[in-house]
Order: sequence, then structure tokens, then C-alpha cells
Amino acid sequence: MSGTLAPYFARLKRRPSWRWSGRVVEANGQTLESEGPLCSVGECCEVIDAEGEHHAAEVIGFRGRHVLAMPLEATRGIRYGDALEAMGESPTIAVSEELQGRILNAVGDPLDGIAAPKSAMRWPLDGRVPDPMERLPIREALGTGVRVIDGLLTVGRGQRIGIFGGSGVGKSTLIGMMTRNTQADLTVVALVGERGREVREFVEDSLGEEGLRRSVVLVSTSDQSPLLRMRAAQAATAVAEFYAAQGRHVLLVLDSLTRYAMAAREIGLAAGEPPTSKGYTPSVFSRLAKLVERTGNFERGSITAFYTVLMEGDDQQDPIVDSVRSYVDGHVVLSRALAGAGRYPPVDVVDSLSRLMPAVTTRRHQAQATTARSLLAAYARSEDLMRIGAYKAGTDPELDRAIRALPVLKRFLEQESMERPTLDDAIERLCAMEL
Repeated sequence: MSGTLAPYFARLKRRPSWRWSGRVVEANGQTLESEGPLCSVGECCEVIDAEGEHHAAEVIGFRGRHVLAMPLEATRGIRYGDALEAMGESPTIAVSEELQGRILNAVGDPLDGIAAPKSAMRWPLDGRVPDPMERLPIREALGTGVRVIDGLLTVGRGQRIGIFGGSGVGKSTLIGMMTRNTQADLTVVALVGERGREVREFVEDSLGEEGLRRSVVLVSTSDQSPLLRMRAAQAATAVAEFYAAQGRHVLLVLDSLTRYAMAAREIGLAAGEPPTSKGYTPSVFSRLAKLVERTGNFERGSITAFYTVLMEGDDQQDPIVDSVRSYVDGHVVLSRALAGAGRYPPVDVVDSLSRLMPAVTTRRHQAQATTARSLLAAYARSEDLMRIGAYKAGTDPELDRAIRALPVLKRFLEQESMERPTLDDAIERLCAMEL
């Protein structure tokens, strides 16, 4: 019995036997302002209304002598003078081996109609960034099950990759392919600020029964508060950290980092931060950096992370796109033109890059991948000339070679969503091509 109740006793010891209490004096949108209590930024708190209902909230800042808090749910029902009590702890999520195969919300409650999984322990949402010397060099490739990535943009175990693309170019399909086919031990998927209609479609169509069986899915929908949208991303990273601490190799897929940044912007503006680049507050970029830095290759286990980033109007100079590109170890750009032409996955190989590919591939593989990329780049540079008939064969030997190789390269780059190529299959097929 003591072993079963140990996590609860441990949590009880961490919580104070009494609470500081304040009084709500103003509600502005989703932000509450109160006189007291004594608390810190990021601390959990509760608003107790006149009916005795408890509304979970979080301290987001201070204004003069007043506390600024944001409820996890709507502020409806909260009145002037209601008590606001500090709980003396930071947000956590219950973690255990039983999370695998489950669909949870941002606070860890089940969304799949099954009883809540048994908790082994609580893991902090705002986890610790490992020291640089705690990280191991990335030397081993990780198969994603997507041939174009495994062959031409090979990813290392513990690497961080950004998936950049506009809306409707196939990000969900690509994510589903990776979660079903990856060589990682399990996958943690975060759907941040997702449309409610698309959650079930993603789980049933993109993930499928087999993909869900080896995944943990955490969801926050677009109608929920910015705190819950942020917590979905933090909770997914915390769950991945828990499994990595058990010696597991985890694939973390976060869709999308842009919505996480937008939620952080809402909270920053509500706390009184000045807007800077495109309305984003300074804390947004520090939050992004910390979230991404929590992944990597460690002495026990690893977290290989793919972060989708929405390019508004397919603009690669968006401040979030630009910042994330500097945080990650490579990027995969999805092209609307390729998607419109019916080529899936619509990965623009020329604009994409894996910075750690040389560290996890053989010289033969690197040489063939470099040749393939250079031929694709040569064809892309002169495609407009060929379309209008302005190019004469024999003028440019490299372009002539690219034209001859294009049909073979296209067959390699295209992949049906249910195909399951392994990393070795992709490399062998690439190296066997006569370019």
C-alpha cells in the first residue's frame, strides 16, 4: 500500500499546510487582477467563487502591488471579491508507462473515453534544460519512414528539425507517416491549438490504430485558453523527457510551434510586456528557445524532435520561422507548388537541410545525396526557361544531366502515405540510382 500511495504522499509533503490568499479586484478579458496573495510568477493558484467552485489558474505577472493571474478555463462565474489562493507549486503532469496509446488533454486528463492512466509520478511542465556537457554527440541516424527525409535529409537520433510550410500543404499527412513508420521506441504527439474537428480525423486517419498504439497524444484545441495551448506543448515535452529518462528513444512531434508562440504572445501582452517583432513579446522567443533546448541526445535515452512551423503566406522571413530556424538542427520546407502538382510528400529538397547529416551517414551516402541535391537545384534554376522552350539541349551539361535524372529522382521523392520504407531501404535505393 505504501508503494502505491508514495507519489501522493510525496506530493502532499511538497504542498504547504496553509495557503496565501488574495482578493479579485478586476477582470479584464482572460486576465484577473487581485490584491495578493504572496506568490511567484508561474505558480499555480485557484479562484474560489461565491458558489464554492474552484477555478484553476496560473500567476502570469504583477502590476504594482497587484497579482495578474490567468484561469485555465473561461472567467465566467468569477466575481469581484472572490478569493484567489496560491497553491505553492508549479504546474506538473502525471506520467507513467501507461500513457502509451492514450489521448490526453493539456493537463493529463483522458480524452479517449478510457479511465485515467495510473500515475507513477508527477513531472514538471516547465522542465530543466540540460547542461551542454550532459548532452552526447549525435552519431546515429534515426529512420523516419519518409524516404525523401531518410535519403536526402537524414536525421540523427536526438536531432531537432523544423517542418516549415503554409496551411494545407500536407503537414498532418507527413506527421502521420513519421509516427507510423519511425524507428524510435515510441512517439509523443502534441496538437497545439488544433481545430476540434481535425483532432479525431488526425488520430483515426493520419495516426491510425497502429500509430496510436505506439504513441502518446496530447491535445489542446483552438477555443481553449492560451495557457492550455502552451501547456499542451510543455506537457508533450515533459512526457517525452519522462520516457527518455527511462532509457527510451522518443520521437517528439509538436504541431505547431507557431500556435505555441501565439499563445505565449497572448500571455505576454496580458502581463503587460511590450510588443516587438510582429506583435510578439520578448518572452516568446526565450520560451521557444527553452522548449526546444529540452530535447536532444542524453546518457539515458534521447528525444528526436520535429516542430511544425506555419509560414503565413509561405513567408520564410516570418520572425517565428526565422527564430526557430536558428534554434533547430535543420529544416524541412514543404512546397505549395509541389503539393499543387500532386507530389507527396511535397518536400522542397533544395530549400531543406539537415545540419547533422554528415555526422550520421557514410561518405558514399553523402556523395550520392549531394549529387541528387545539386541536380535538383540545377533543374529548379532553369525550369522556367524549359517551360517556355528557351533552353536548347547541350548548352548546359549539368542541366542536361539533371533532365535525364529527373524521372528517377521523382520516383524516389514520391511516396504513398501507407508505404513503409526503412532507413536502409531508402539509402540503398538512393545509392543504387545512376545519376
